[in-house]
Amino acid sequence: MSVTNNFFLGCAVWAYKGWVGDFYPARSRQADLLRLYGQRLTAVEVNATFYAVPNKETVRRWAADTPPGFAFCPKLPRDLTHRGLLQPSIPGALQFVELMREFGDRLGPIFMQLPPQYGPDLLHDLAKFLRVWPHETVPLAVEVRHADWFREPHAHALTSLLEQLAIGRVLLDTRPIYQGLDDDPQIGNERRKPKLPLQPTVTAPLSVVRFISHPQRALNQLFLDEWASRVDAWLRQGTRIYFFVHCPVEDHSPSTARAFQRLLERHGTPIPPLPWNALHAPPTQLSLFR
Repeated sequence: MSVTNNFFLGCAVWAYKGWVGDFYPARSRQADLLRLYGQRLTAVEVNATFYAVPNKETVRRWAADTPPGFAFCPKLPRDLTHRGLLQPSIPGALQFVELMREFGDRLGPIFMQLPPQYGPDLLHDLAKFLRVWPHETVPLAVEVRHADWFREPHAHALTSLLEQLAIGRVLLDTRPIYQGLDDDPQIGNERRKPKLPLQPTVTAPLSVVRFISHPQRALNQLFLDEWASRVDAWLRQGTRIYFFVHCPVEDHSPSTARAFQRLLERHGTPIPPLPWNALHAPPTQLSLFR
């Protein structure tokens, strides 16, 4: 079986203190967490850029703390995406792109999350923004949250636009957290994420999946099985996949990501080995991932 390097697996953050003593060795220093993360997983969302833009030195340091082949997927700042029309944000977006180039070969796709109030009536504005994006050198993926984007004829219009410009679609899967007990306190806050249909459409040479997992592992299994089959098919077609696991209780995200890796391996999917598996975990970790 030939192995493809088109599969990247990670979480939404790396500096989560609750992982110290489990995902990370006990007594790990905050300054070492990104380096330790890169020894275990192969990509990370950079949600921090949604709230604050780092300087060049910080971006370069992050890149230097990770191994070759690692991918950062930064999120466009909310000051660019959540203030109405996108066209006025074009200069700021291009400046952000230039800053993100400081990641060098560690830069994966940038992703843009549009707010729930940004609907299909603004398709013309979205098209103008996307047409100036340098997608040939810096890939982009778009996440929409207005419900009408998932209805015809708007769904087809969005897909056609993204395909025409080779812009990826962010596939947000919130299904796991909208099943089970409605009064589960662990997932109450996470249900602020929109309950939208999953439309697993590939519109570019890449796809970004954001899997919002349930803290109870068993409630994810049906959806992970489905994603394993889909990811296998896409990888065999040559699509590059960035798969990110979120969880209302972030403690569980790394183990869910590792479980998905193992599911793909059992499926016979041609993916590279997870760096995490090459580490010698302490006995407490071994018991956790049997």
